[in-house]
Amino acid sequence: MERYVGIYYREKTTTVEEIIKNIKLENYETYMECGNVFLAIDIKRTEDEPSVLATDETVLLFSGICFNEQELVEKVSLDADVPFIEALEILYRKNGEGIFREIRGYFTLFIYDKLAQKAMLVRDQFGTNFLYYHEFTDGFMFANSKKAIVNTLKDHRVDQKALQQYLSFQYVPNPQTITENIFLVPSGNYVVFDETNQRSTKLYYDRSFHPVLTEKHALIKRIREALYDSVFTMMEGKTSIGSFLSGGIDSTFVAAIAKDIKPDLKTFSVGFEREGYSEIEVAQESAAKLGVENISKVITAEEYVDRLPEIIWHMEDPLADPACVPLYFVAREAKKHVDYALSGEGADEFFGGYNIYREAESLKMFNYIPSVLKVGLNKLAALLPDNVKGKSFIERGTTPLRDRYIGNAKIFEEDEKKSLLLNYDDKFTYRNVTQPFYERVADEPHTTQMQYIDIHTWLPGDILLKANKMSRANGLTVLMPFVDIRVFEVARELPLHYTIAEGTTKRILREAARGIVPDHVLARKKLGFPVPIRHWLKDELYDWAKTLIEESGTDEYLNKQEVLNMLERHASGKEDLSRKLWTVLIFMVWHQIFIEEKFAFQKEKQAINVS
Repeated sequence: MERYVGIYYREKTTTVEEIIKNIKLENYETYMECGNVFLAIDIKRTEDEPSVLATDETVLLFSGICFNEQELVEKVSLDADVPFIEALEILYRKNGEGIFREIRGYFTLFIYDKLAQKAMLVRDQFGTNFLYYHEFTDGFMFANSKKAIVNTLKDHRVDQKALQQYLSFQYVPNPQTITENIFLVPSGNYVVFDETNQRSTKLYYDRSFHPVLTEKHALIKRIREALYDSVFTMMEGKTSIGSFLSGGIDSTFVAAIAKDIKPDLKTFSVGFEREGYSEIEVAQESAAKLGVENISKVITAEEYVDRLPEIIWHMEDPLADPACVPLYFVAREAKKHVDYALSGEGADEFFGGYNIYREAESLKMFNYIPSVLKVGLNKLAALLPDNVKGKSFIERGTTPLRDRYIGNAKIFEEDEKKSLLLNYDDKFTYRNVTQPFYERVADEPHTTQMQYIDIHTWLPGDILLKANKMSRANGLTVLMPFVDIRVFEVARELPLHYTIAEGTTKRILREAARGIVPDHVLARKKLGFPVPIRHWLKDELYDWAKTLIEESGTDEYLNKQEVLNMLERHASGKEDLSRKLWTVLIFMVWHQIFIEEKFAFQKEKQAINVS
């Protein structure tokens, strides 16, 4: 694994010299000064090591994995021995920013163009890798780990606007982080600093959908070819590779293809002791039918909460998706046997896999109700008690999509945050995050709009965040064949009746998997990664949660009495407040780690900081 941190500056001021001094205290393996750029690099494994090139015209740093490296090299030279970093510089000089779209892989990129007097930070098309930055008067600092910037600046304050958004999304939406004045480059974008150090963010890869009417058998053929090519490309040259395996179609499809390439493939699964919250048995059945070995781990409530601080430390920002913890454990098990693991992330967003995408069909009747009447119905529904059957249905049907859908998870509504946050600001609602995306797809069907929102927010902010951070926390590299520009180029052309139709999700993907994936998987409903948080917060984790709330140093941000009241209402069984509680509790754990500094591993494990 690798980490790097760099500074771009106009003049070497005392501020710059102080930052460089602090970086050197972190004991990186290599330091480089290239004109107006200072770089510190720490290499943990050869393939992922950052490549650096410094010429009279350019300083370029590439970090990550490029799956079409040879293809790009051949565009500039017939000599296969030309280093990839040199080919990249030549292609940049020839095609400018257009070269970013051609890189197939998981990467971050820094370019200082001396001729144009500009510097750029680039993040891969879907946001599998992470690139943070902090601006100062004469330049900016950048790193693939937020901790690298925080430790250098010796300053770590909570961004209360980011906290306000986190409470709705269960993650901090890009480009914000939970830390003041530290930002993330958005997925599929690059950030440019011009000759006056003015910053602008530009989209280079559009992840919109453009349906093309195509015969079903032709689409099935294209999906299979794209996925087989992606799995083969990611496995090529890797002997120490396995595959995560849940009870769902996505990971099973990937594992089935991988088994054709590597017959002795090992697969890895996790689950929980509580009945109904484990997919291990289904995964084992799938593994038996595929003819592959399955290694599984059962997680207890005690293990779950014991590892939580370390997990959030690796996450760097709070993420309240309970599935990040089992992902940590399955990565830990996998690392005992392999260096790489294939996984099924991305299929739901690209191929329409979430049940909520079918909502437009169930709410179709409201399209025929006059707007004035819908407003009245909405007001009437608001007056009904929460436990009245049909209230939520009426509210959803009479509320415009852009005012209610912010992604696959929605935790706190704005009025709920007003009673929870001590410094609520009504100028920063969740609509600030989603509105720009809705404007780009205003004329698209509702399901397409929902997919577009998820690909730009939920996918990089939650799904890929936990996949990246949890695998790297264990020294494992996760490879996601669905998260591939060549797979997405197929998925983006699917008409809706091939995704959400016939009472199911991912319709065409299921048909493409038929004959490859065992039948018992094809017929299963989507479960996600079930975690028994709802039960635990009433029983095994009740005391832990209450103590955390009472001892948390978050009094300047949160109404802690309201949080305690929520815990009591949940424990009594009057309401299911598990997801809301978990979102607040995770922020409190994050605060204990990074602000209160209650955990010793913060300093002990700095040497394995990866992002």
